[in-house]
Parts: sequence; structure tokens; C-alpha cells
Amino acid sequence: MSLTWSAKDHKSYTNPPAVTGLKRPRNDTGNKVTVVLGAQWGDEGKGKVVDLLATEADLVCRCQGGNNAGHTVVVDGKEYDFHLLPSGIINSKSISLIGNGVVIHLPGLFEEGDKNEKKGLKGWDKRLIVSDRAHLVFDFHQVVDGLQETQRQAQEGKNIGTTKKGIGPTYSSKASRTGLRVCDLLGDFKDFSARFKNLVQQYQSMYPSLTVDVEDQLKKLKEYGERLRPMVRDGVYYMYEALHGPPKKILVEGANAALLDIDFGTYPFVTSSNCTVGGACTGLGIPPVNIGDVFGVSKAYTTRVGIGAFPTEQLNAVGELLQTRGHEVGVTTGRKRRCGWLDLVILKYAHMINGFTAIALTKLDILDVLDEIKVGVAYKLNGKRIPHFPANMEVLHKVEVEYETFPGWKTDTSAARKWNDLPAKAQNYIRFIENHIGVPIKWVGVGKSRECMIQMF
Repeated sequence: MSLTWSAKDHKSYTNPPAVTGLKRPRNDTGNKVTVVLGAQWGDEGKGKVVDLLATEADLVCRCQGGNNAGHTVVVDGKEYDFHLLPSGIINSKSISLIGNGVVIHLPGLFEEGDKNEKKGLKGWDKRLIVSDRAHLVFDFHQVVDGLQETQRQAQEGKNIGTTKKGIGPTYSSKASRTGLRVCDLLGDFKDFSARFKNLVQQYQSMYPSLTVDVEDQLKKLKEYGERLRPMVRDGVYYMYEALHGPPKKILVEGANAALLDIDFGTYPFVTSSNCTVGGACTGLGIPPVNIGDVFGVSKAYTTRVGIGAFPTEQLNAVGELLQTRGHEVGVTTGRKRRCGWLDLVILKYAHMINGFTAIALTKLDILDVLDEIKVGVAYKLNGKRIPHFPANMEVLHKVEVEYETFPGWKTDTSAARKWNDLPAKAQNYIRFIENHIGVPIKWVGVGKSRECMIQMF
């Protein structure tokens, strides 16, 4: 065989024979996907924004996280709590999809569905699709999560503050390539059982106190698998068909938030998945070209659950007032949330990563009674402004926050339904936030229910 090119070779490559039967690629990129993401430490009210958009959506997707997420949605006076189910499941005309990037605790999924069904959520299991590539959270993952937290507390004097729902251990199993997926459960059960036993043994070698009734677990998993089977699809193919079929409104509901992202959050006090915009692509199999609007959700102040740096936290009467008026208790954990002033450094940082096209500002009404309202606009270190958000948590603990102070509007805004209903001082507060972070505010929330979201444009 000759390794040199001849003129004949060159001709054949510059004038290749016609290929028959090959379809020309379509010029259009398909349907665009709208993504809703938390812009702080979670608990911003994403469920309300998703619920608002889901009323017109054909498909609502979860792309990451597990039942460590908690979204509360109020419709017609009924309060629904969602942890694994996309909030769009309320819309009887849309399909909900749990993508491959989500980790699924099957007992939790069915318990959640059954509990909400008693509140009036009918036919949810007929509207739910589950990706066959999603990883499974087992009961022992949840036990291990608790053991790890106890171990951290004993060794370091502090823990991460996880929800103990087994999310971290499951993503660890996934990353170490020992995890088990939905497709494994629905495949050869003998093979699944052998791999399940191996995984249990691995964890028992690390945590000798861990006891697992393997046969009982396998029996239950087989039953859950059969109940799940009608909902399972190849998620990649399903998303491709949705993107490139007839026009569809597709919504992606992010769980957790930017400052809890495994790469970009306040590490190590973070979750174990990418809850920024990239997670929508990897967690559902969506090409970046199909990402359309990216809506960030932020409270009109700041909260976080668990420990970790929190520069604008108010350990005083203001913090207590925000916690009480805002009913700041974790949906998943029941823990009181730490509260503080709105931090625009965080919002600008979240925008850098996510490229928000608009913001939803929730819980403005909680600020109604305050005489003055502060907003964090910059961080200082050793007296000098720093232009970035610190990666190192020790540094973040040391920053001094520079504030802008606004007069309170001292008016009840909960009945406001349009921009002009808001007092001028509240309007000034909102406009300042927009101008500072360079992102328009599309919605302002002044209450729990769907009607309490003021749409600006």
C-alpha cells in the first residue's frame, strides 16, 4: 500500500462520487427550551415560576438533583409539595419528564405521588416519563448519607448539612461507575441483584455499622420497578423527538441553585450535581443550541439552609423578622433558614455562569414592614473591593459587604397585581437591582399563590 498521494488520489477526494440516500440536515435547530434556575442558595420560589410557565408548557423536565429538592406550589388554595416530581405535573395537559441527570429514590417518588394524589393531583403517573438512564437512590445510600454527616461532625467538628436523602452517596456511586440505573432495574433482574449486592458490600466495607436486608430490598425494588415500567422511556430519544418534532413549549425546572452547584457553589457546602445551566444539557441530553430563555429566580432578600459562608446574613432582629414573616423553613428538611439582605454580588456571579435573560424576584411583600432595606453591592477584602466571587470559603468568611440603603415603603404590597400597584419606593428598589446586575426583572412575587406573580413584560 502506497503512503504517498498521487494526482489520481487528489482528484478522487476533491470530486467524490455522489452519496445517495443521505438526508440533508435541517437548517432549523428545533424547539427552544426555557430553563428556570435558582440564583441564590435555593428556596427562591422556583416552583411558583415553573407553575406559572407550566400552564402553557407541553413538556416540563427535571434535569438534576433528587428528592433533596423541595418546591411548594399553591393552586386554587391547595398547597402541593414536590421533591422529585416536576412542578409541571399539576398541568393535566402537559407531560413531565425526569431526566437522566436526576437520581431517583423510588419509594420517595411513589410516596410523593400518592400523597399529592390525595390532595387532588389525579393521573400524575399517566403524565410522567422517567429516563432509563437515571440513577437509583437506594435506602442504604440514605443511611450512608447520615453516617457520613456524623463522621464529619466527629472528625472536623462540623458537617455539610445535607438533607440525608442519599443524594451525595448516589452521585458518588455514579462517578465511581458502580451505580445502578433505571434501565438496570428493568433489565435482567438476576444481573441487577448481583450488582446491588456488590454495591451493598462495598459500602459495608467502608461503614461496618451499615446493615441492609438485601433480599427484602430486592423484593421491594422489583415491585417498584414493575410500577415504574410503564413510565420509562429512552430519555435521549424522547428529548430529541420533542426538540425536532412539531412546535412545543418545553420547560426545564432546575432544582437547588447556583450557589449550591458542585463546581460553582460555596464548596464543600454544596449539592452533588450541576444546578447551573449546563446541568440542563447534560441532565437531559439537550444540545446548547436548543437552550432559549434562562430565567433566574431570586428572593428579594437572601436565605440559605445549613452551614457555610453567608456574607449578608443578619444575626439580629432583621434576620428573625425575615425568617418569621417569610415562613423560612426548609420544605425538605423542616430546618429554619438563615436570613439576610439581598446580595447582588451573588446574583451577578450566578448571571456570569448562567447568562440569565430575565429574573423573577419573589417575596417582595416580606419587606413591606421594614423602615429601611439594605442591598449588598460589593465585597471588600482588606479594605479593597474584589471584582470576583471568592472560590475559597475561608476568604468568603472574611469579606466585608458594602451596602446600599433604601427607605422602606411601609405599605402592604400583597394585593398588588401590576407594576403600577407597587409603591414608588418598591419600584425604585426593583429598578436598582435590575440596573446593578444588568438583567431585566420579568416577574415580581408578592404572595404564595399563582395570582401573586406580577408580570412586568
